[in-house]
Amino acid sequence: FQSLDYDRCINDPYLEILESMDNKKAQRYEAVKWVLVFAIGVCTGLVGLFVDFFVQLFTQLKFQVVQSSVKECTEKGCLALSLLELLGFNLTFVFLASLLVLIQPVAAGSGIPEIKCYLNGVKVPGVVRLRTVVCKATGVLFSVAGGLFVGKEGPMIHSGAVVGAGLPQFQSISLRKIQFNFPLFCSDRDKRDFVSAGAAAGVAAAFGAPIGGTLFSLEEGSSFWNQGLTWKVLFCSMAATFTLNFFRSGIQFGSWGSFQLPGLLNFGEFKCSESDKKCHLWTAVDLGFFILMGIVGGLLGATFNCLNKRLAKYRMRNVHPKPKLVRVLESLLVSLTTTVMVFIASMVLGECRQISSSRHSGNDTLSLQDISEDVNSSIKTFFCPNETYNDMATLFFNPQESAILQLFHQDGTFSPVTLSLFFLLYFLLSCWTYGISVPSGLFVPSLLCGAAFGRLVANLLKSYIGLDHIYSGTFALIGAAAFLGGVVRMTISLTVILIESTNEITYGLPIMITLMVAKWTGDFFNKGIYDIHVNLRGVPLLEWETGVEMDKLQASDIMEPNLTYVYPHTRIQSLVSILRTTVHHAFPVVTENRGNEREFMKGNQLISNNIKFKKSSILTRAGEQRKRSQSMKSYPSSELRNMCDEHIATEEPPEKEDLLQQMLERRYTPYPNLYPDQSPSEEWTMEERFRPLTFHGLILRSQLVTLLDRGVCYSESQSSASQPRLSHAEMSEDYPCYPDIHDLDLTLLNPRMIVDVTPYMNPSPFTVSPNTHVSQVFNLFRTMGLRHLPVVNAVGEVVGIITRHNLTHEFLQARLRQHYQTI
Repeated sequence: FQSLDYDRCINDPYLEILESMDNKKAQRYEAVKWVLVFAIGVCTGLVGLFVDFFVQLFTQLKFQVVQSSVKECTEKGCLALSLLELLGFNLTFVFLASLLVLIQPVAAGSGIPEIKCYLNGVKVPGVVRLRTVVCKATGVLFSVAGGLFVGKEGPMIHSGAVVGAGLPQFQSISLRKIQFNFPLFCSDRDKRDFVSAGAAAGVAAAFGAPIGGTLFSLEEGSSFWNQGLTWKVLFCSMAATFTLNFFRSGIQFGSWGSFQLPGLLNFGEFKCSESDKKCHLWTAVDLGFFILMGIVGGLLGATFNCLNKRLAKYRMRNVHPKPKLVRVLESLLVSLTTTVMVFIASMVLGECRQISSSRHSGNDTLSLQDISEDVNSSIKTFFCPNETYNDMATLFFNPQESAILQLFHQDGTFSPVTLSLFFLLYFLLSCWTYGISVPSGLFVPSLLCGAAFGRLVANLLKSYIGLDHIYSGTFALIGAAAFLGGVVRMTISLTVILIESTNEITYGLPIMITLMVAKWTGDFFNKGIYDIHVNLRGVPLLEWETGVEMDKLQASDIMEPNLTYVYPHTRIQSLVSILRTTVHHAFPVVTENRGNEREFMKGNQLISNNIKFKKSSILTRAGEQRKRSQSMKSYPSSELRNMCDEHIATEEPPEKEDLLQQMLERRYTPYPNLYPDQSPSEEWTMEERFRPLTFHGLILRSQLVTLLDRGVCYSESQSSASQPRLSHAEMSEDYPCYPDIHDLDLTLLNPRMIVDVTPYMNPSPFTVSPNTHVSQVFNLFRTMGLRHLPVVNAVGEVVGIITRHNLTHEFLQARLRQHYQTI
């Protein structure tokens, strides 16, 4: 895995853009951002419309054929034929979904762990490519239509993020021939903001919750945030919600612009019957039961995550190393098992319950007038005689959204035995399903599983304790929140999503309390499901903060001291050797500290240019220091004092030993080969490795490769001013796929030519002192979105570098153990 470059590189090409920027250009740039954010929301809504339309089409086709077949075969005794028909539909759909994942493996699963990693600063290969969103959106409709216990809402978040990453660049790696000259947003920093907006739009389109989508992107996704981005993300979420709402209302109800269907998943209206005076949505007494349900939901979620983690490890050991066909076979096995279990459970375990005439009276809470048409029409009469319905089949042989509405709003139709069996089957099968090679979401299966648990609790309280005031729909909603919170461990965003989905603000307090209790209970045992899968893949994800005990470590304890560096003026053969023999993505630009520089300047243009650059840099710093203080004794570096004295005095004072260098216990001696034409090798001695190096800036691998690819260099017989200059647009032309050093044709370049990297390096990156505490390093690294953090001592010498790997929990724990051992 690679990190993303979220920090701005303030080099000469970027400064040229800043110099040419005025208020009108800045306003035009901001206006383009708003237009693109709106376009991302609209496109994400259209992707959701595409998925929802074909899921409904395929599901209706399947259920119509199977329902008529079951009706005929119940009388004729040929139910095995009905089962074969259902298997034919489901296996075909799941097979197509698995084939799409073979084309693009990163399209498997919900995509939320991958997007969380991307927004955290980790570049997951292929996660935001056009081919990914095509395979994801097409595959998830086959997965859901194939009867797997998966949802289409989770993949909507991934799809929205891909739209946000690709749309502002007007180009695609998959469609290289279709390119537009639109270089405004060619940076990881801009792409991160648009991906945040796209992910939020995906949540908004899935649940009809634009505010919840914004909070989801803030809580679960982005590590770096600003106030301006919040408003853009909310606007994007609103655009996605209303785009999907507009088209779905027109297509399903023929009422364009009525906005009756806010999202792919709608919980309906929670309302007690007017005839039942004892009924309340919830009371203060119910809060105690909600807290207990939150505890149970946290325990169930921790159990779900533990089982799924073991399954994922088993797949990594025994399924993924084998040929890809084995993954397809596993998906077909899960589909076969799920279909057979659902069919047999509905036929054998389902209860045929009477549709009593009392329902048509106005005295019962179950009157059909009080139940929406969607809920009432989704009752299934499979395997039951006339005037009765099968409660198990009503839950299994319906789309998951309809089953959730049944549990939320159809009162008294499910026996405790049916709810217990349904919960157990759904819990086990959805746990087995999440992680196979198909696009799959986890939100809706968790909601459905938790809703069954909540309805079961409500039935038991009504039947055995006699609490007549209980509204079963409320307990179903709280159960769904408890189980989903126990699985994914989200709090703020999930609370707002559920409130927006129910359109009932009075549910805010019980939902919030339940989610907090479920999270605290689950966190006592393990992490959330998304964090577990991130850890299993070995992604170096950075948490919000480090542990308190980590402050016993300093930057010098965790930095990488074995540096690979480049000089301000370096030969092409040296740069090529460094790039081909290392995998680092940034290199410190340094010069070496030395007293006998005049001897080395004679007859060598390369060494002369490097020494001149060092002197000019030191003199610049000396001038800044001179402005701050009139006393030369206040300068921290003996080298800086000597250079200033050389510049302003005719007689050089004797060189004195720097006290800071004594404290650091390192030697200060010149070397015979100070500017090698080869990269640092493994044969160097410790003294050669850790020679004192004055830090001047940081240059990225991609920048060096671009300079070599475009032949930016000069010969020893020329001055460095003759080197060609590249603009910022030319430097970022190959973004995001810069060429690899091994693929470049460098035969036309003379290896003795020299590259001046100083105009293109970042001369002012974030740096830290060696004695900076780890918590300070961590906060700086995470909040600023850094990829590399040089460690520079008091005299301006680079002594190490910190990357994301050095801040992972496992690395810090290992360093902490070493710290205790040395004590």
